[in-house]
Amino acid sequence: MAYYFDDAAAVCNLNNSDIKDTLNCISSTYMYKNPAKAYIARPFLNTGIRRGKDYRYCADLNALYPDAENGAYVYMRGVYASASNSSIQFTVIPYGPVKIWMNGKEVFASDIFTERYADKAVTFSIPVKKGRNSILLRCTKTKSGFGAEFGTWLGKLDYRFYSGMKGCSEYEGIDLTLPSKEKNTALETDCSAGQSLADKNKDFFLAPAQWTDDEVKKGNFGRIFGTQAVFGRGVAAAVSYIRPLAGDYRVECKYEGSFSLFVSGKKVLSGEGSGKLSSDIKLSGKKYLVEIVSECPDPTQGKWACDVAFIGLNGQKVAFESVFFDERTPESAAAFPWAYTGLFSEAKYIPFNRSSLACIGNECRWYQLDKPHCWVRLYNENNLFGHWNYPLGVTLYGLVELGRKLSVGSEEDVKKGARIKNYVKAHVSQSVASFDYARFDKAMFGGATGVHHLLTSIDSLDDCGSFGSLMLETSKDLDIGEYHKIADYVGEYIVNCQDRLPDGAFFRKEMMHHFHNGTMWADDLYMSIPFLCRYAKYTGKMTILDDAVSQFEGFKKRLFMEENGLMAHVYDFNRDMNTGVPWGRGNGWTVFSLTELLQVLPENHPKREFLLSFYRTLCKAYLSCQDEKGMWHQVLNMKESYPETSCTAMFISAFARGLRNGWLTEDTEKYREACEKAWKALTRISIDVKGNVYGVCRGSEFAFNPRYYAEHLLPRLNDTHGIGIVILAGVELLRLQASD
Repeated sequence: MAYYFDDAAAVCNLNNSDIKDTLNCISSTYMYKNPAKAYIARPFLNTGIRRGKDYRYCADLNALYPDAENGAYVYMRGVYASASNSSIQFTVIPYGPVKIWMNGKEVFASDIFTERYADKAVTFSIPVKKGRNSILLRCTKTKSGFGAEFGTWLGKLDYRFYSGMKGCSEYEGIDLTLPSKEKNTALETDCSAGQSLADKNKDFFLAPAQWTDDEVKKGNFGRIFGTQAVFGRGVAAAVSYIRPLAGDYRVECKYEGSFSLFVSGKKVLSGEGSGKLSSDIKLSGKKYLVEIVSECPDPTQGKWACDVAFIGLNGQKVAFESVFFDERTPESAAAFPWAYTGLFSEAKYIPFNRSSLACIGNECRWYQLDKPHCWVRLYNENNLFGHWNYPLGVTLYGLVELGRKLSVGSEEDVKKGARIKNYVKAHVSQSVASFDYARFDKAMFGGATGVHHLLTSIDSLDDCGSFGSLMLETSKDLDIGEYHKIADYVGEYIVNCQDRLPDGAFFRKEMMHHFHNGTMWADDLYMSIPFLCRYAKYTGKMTILDDAVSQFEGFKKRLFMEENGLMAHVYDFNRDMNTGVPWGRGNGWTVFSLTELLQVLPENHPKREFLLSFYRTLCKAYLSCQDEKGMWHQVLNMKESYPETSCTAMFISAFARGLRNGWLTEDTEKYREACEKAWKALTRISIDVKGNVYGVCRGSEFAFNPRYYAEHLLPRLNDTHGIGIVILAGVELLRLQASD
């Protein structure tokens, strides 16, 4: 009987456990459910209350309102978008009296104890409904403090609030009021995010700043960038799209400041000084990128502008469309058809990429909007595509290896392989292209980023090693762009910055997630070793491989349990002991990472025999833990714990690699039988006919009690901790079969 679904739904009923067919089914389902999508762009006001480096909103109201009287109230409001009826873990650090409502219901009120310490966090759960939810905070000015820090309970957990102001609902941000001695009881009792709160209280919350009449007179470039040159010259650019019908058009430019107009990269008009120019142009019915590159005129003129129009024979003007905003942000698309970037010291065409900074030589800038203090900001609101995290590093590793395997098969296989590799390329390329933007975002907007939030707040191997390894692997045969900068960034962190014990072994010392402080995790072998293996080849430095070897020495010393031949999940330095719990995936990470190193370590390396001996010892213990159906369990020596898919796949991969490479020299038939039995078990127990993967343990914390793993870390459907390694297991079995 199947464990996670009815027997009839198992993929083995469809294909008799055929490996290639099963892998095609899983990969097709994954790519269909997570299609390639661009990051979403939103306007962002770089004023007021922003998220800080710990990803919480920082509302120091004493700084914002230094003249507020004691006893005055300030209200803050944000809208939280939820995909389902659920709850969020919420943290508040009161600087003074704070009361919080969610959707009109009071959920928190500070007291003298929670207000006592300005750095004391209070965490609690807030119910949310599917769709828009409105949170309201009321802060009271006292002599001791005024305001609060609030938001996510865990650093780097990227959830955010949006404005409730009319016309600004697509902006990230917190609405706030001026200080008042009067409470707004109507707002406190009726704060429904489903209605336009701005209409109900249109004179209550502060509206975003608008250009003054004098600023408007300075022209579009002048009001955004000023009219004073920098670097001896002041050059800026503006970009937009047009979608004209096919035909003949006249393009007109009225300008103050020398300009060049480009249409899809081709210069079509230019002028010096100031004036008005026009030219005829023939356009087809497609989308064109339009860019203006303009140089600031004599600053004594006080105006810097370039206004462009494309006019048809009927006199009708072609509408401009935003290069950033689309149907996901219709308010912003209508309000901001142009995006602006500058200042530069040279006037040149800038190739546009919505995920990359605009660069002329070494001068790189981002994009602003025609509104005071308003910028374009990127957010990855896709479920999985385009994200950088360690489970996706494994997922895409499985996909790229499957793509390679299929590319040497039949004509149909080659087509499938190309489709898979193109998907991986799109994901990794987007991550690579947006890296410089993400670092700009962190520096410019307070520290919390909506793209690459792990890399920009890096404080662990989890943040970088797995996906960094996948990136280097992918770069071998796919053009993923300028990945070298990220490779060196990750390499610098792992080799020189990651915390180590005196013997050089990695451990988790000080992280945003404080629960992990002072620990060593078996998981971190996978978060480091595969990257170090590839980075050693990338740099040509053998010492990096030596470092990878030494990690196994340090981790074995602290986590290996001689009595059963298994690895404990975590070593807790606060208690000076390991947990004694052989978590399935933790052991999987260990042995799979060991095979990654053995594949590239020179045969004459002095520590190779140590690694082979350790590998064989682990494999022997794992072989004894396989159940009669072919699965390994969540806790390896606790058969009543559930059959876990990701560790089962990891052991298949590790055994298959050992057999193919001759590392396993004893009981080879038993290991081969174990691989085949485990694969059949996965196709019967863990994979359904639609390519869904069941039975994968979610990301874990740690405990000394095995029942935490067995009863609290319950399995999930289509969790990325398991999809990629299942694919890799199948690929390794295919390679093993081909080597016979």
